[in-house]
Amino acid sequence: MCRPPSPPPNTATAFYRLDEQIGFLLRKANQRHLTIFAEAIPEVTPRQFAALARLLEMGPLSQNRLGRETAMDAATIKGVIGRLQARDLVTTEPDPADRRRLTVDLTASGRGFIEACLTRGRAVTEKTLEPLSSSEARQLLALIEKLT
Repeated sequence: MCRPPSPPPNTATAFYRLDEQIGFLLRKANQRHLTIFAEAIPEVTPRQFAALARLLEMGPLSQNRLGRETAMDAATIKGVIGRLQARDLVTTEPDPADRRRLTVDLTASGRGFIEACLTRGRAVTEKTLEPLSSSEARQLLALIEKLT
């Protein structure tokens, strides 16, 4: 199949190439990661997994704090918690110190589920980073952490 010739580069395209932009490259890497995640852990979304993993790591948290700890805004974490609660993976209770605040905790089934998924979660990370050497993977993670 014949392709039309590419237009000659102009000043704008010489200055800005999409394939060199951090946001574009991060989005492509994230899309790859999300595909790997969905194949390995189809039972939950990455955001749901993050909430469950953080609760396992830190114990009960206020809904607001859980959102901050998982980099989700208030509306997003509320939806995530609602869906996890509907599946009996988390519970919510009013905070005894401040009844306006909800405390989120894992249920027994939620704890069992996330503990059983941790190995698959680690494998997702390893597969996402597979094209890199171990040194490159450590360097990439350190650099991304520096950006956040």
